Amino acid sequence: MPQFPEYDTLDATALAALIRRGEIDAAAVLDAALARIAERNPALNAVVHDMGEAAQAAVAGGLPDGPFTGIPFLVKDLYAFCAGAPCENGSRLYRGFVPQQDAEIVRRLRAAGVVIAGRTATSEFGLSVSTETVAFGITRNPWQRDHSAGGSSGGSAAAVAARMVPMAHASDGGGSIRIPAACCGLFGLKPTRARVPLGPGVAEAWAGLATQHAVTRSVRDSAALLDVVAGGMLGDPAIAPVPARPFGDEVGADPGRLRIGFSRRGPGGDAVADECAAAVDMAAALAVDFGHGVEEADPDIDLEEIKAMVIPVIAANMAHDLPSRHPMTGAVTTPEDVEPLTWAMAEHGRGISAVDYVAAVHGLHRIGRAFAVFFERYDVWLSPALASPPPRHGYFATDTTDIWNFSDRVLAFTPFTAIANISGQPAATIPLHWPDSGLPAGIQITARFGDEATLFALAAQYEAARPWQGRLPLG
Repeated sequence: MPQFPEYDTLDATALAALIRRGEIDAAAVLDAALARIAERNPALNAVVHDMGEAAQAAVAGGLPDGPFTGIPFLVKDLYAFCAGAPCENGSRLYRGFVPQQDAEIVRRLRAAGVVIAGRTATSEFGLSVSTETVAFGITRNPWQRDHSAGGSSGGSAAAVAARMVPMAHASDGGGSIRIPAACCGLFGLKPTRARVPLGPGVAEAWAGLATQHAVTRSVRDSAALLDVVAGGMLGDPAIAPVPARPFGDEVGADPGRLRIGFSRRGPGGDAVADECAAAVDMAAALAVDFGHGVEEADPDIDLEEIKAMVIPVIAANMAHDLPSRHPMTGAVTTPEDVEPLTWAMAEHGRGISAVDYVAAVHGLHRIGRAFAVFFERYDVWLSPALASPPPRHGYFATDTTDIWNFSDRVLAFTPFTAIANISGQPAATIPLHWPDSGLPAGIQITARFGDEATLFALAAQYEAARPWQGRLPLG
């Protein structure tokens, strides 16, 4: 029996309150987390780097006084450096690479009192929406282990869903926070562009598509954590609008009567799985009960246009990010060092001209502006989180060099997520519907640029009406 049995039922905010009141100490909470990682991770493969000893040393040395003092935490193994711990980006190429500097988000997390106990699995360089790599193997969905946990933040989502930790770091360039959150039955918010810094090594990733935050069990944890990590760094090329008040204050606040446009079909009118459409129907009906104005409305989204603009940007960035020589040995990088999809993406990127890259970026800006027009009429766009339940492992196998066919598969599964990365708007997935299959079916809510406040307020209404925290994928 794991220590501290209440640990499985409490979110980070509740655990932090217990520690603050002296009802339990940080060492005991960390022991509970490490016991669960040791017990549950072998079946799920969510945590790929153990930082337990460093976590125990941090607690013994005294933690900063912050909103999450003593809360066990995990960091995604993709560029978010933790000084002295491996960062291998889901790739054999980076095996053994150990940075000596914290990323800014990690520095802010430590200052808030979190205790980093490990790093979580990611798809190689974050390129896939399922976390399955040659370097680390398959990360399994705690609800049904033969199905995907999503990606690229699949390790973080699986670990939080399995109650190893109450929340974990995640990043999102086309849905990589929201997709695994939806697959694993969690709350996952992608913040507004430039809300959370990517530095110090990078100021902007994937031409502004990528950002980072967390997957959490509760809405209030996500809001309070965003208060911790938000705010630009000196010299950043852009700064998100300053919120009117702390995001934590929006949870439980009255959002007023919102105008909500909902879609129960994919862009272009494509049907989605019945359970995904049912989740939207449930969410729309609840929104009416909350007093909001709700009507069916589909923004003009062209997935083929998105693919034509996004792939050149990602490929060019992959060509830049894939080192020509091995980071540790100095040997020339070869196709055998990475997965076929990664190599093919980088090769495609090397053939993209500067003119074509600029055209793609301008195209993304045009798409983003067109999507923003939808929000002149509506405060929130409500859609399925995904077009179908999480697939079985292997559906998104990266042993292919056909980047276009792979992208078609990704967009068919996740037609609703990438548009918010293109426009820079905040979006969140909510685990609202639990079909008989046992796999969660989430919804996505998207708001205007800079308006996370509305998302937190509305998400809290859904959480109160259809609470999900008591659902445990353990047995």
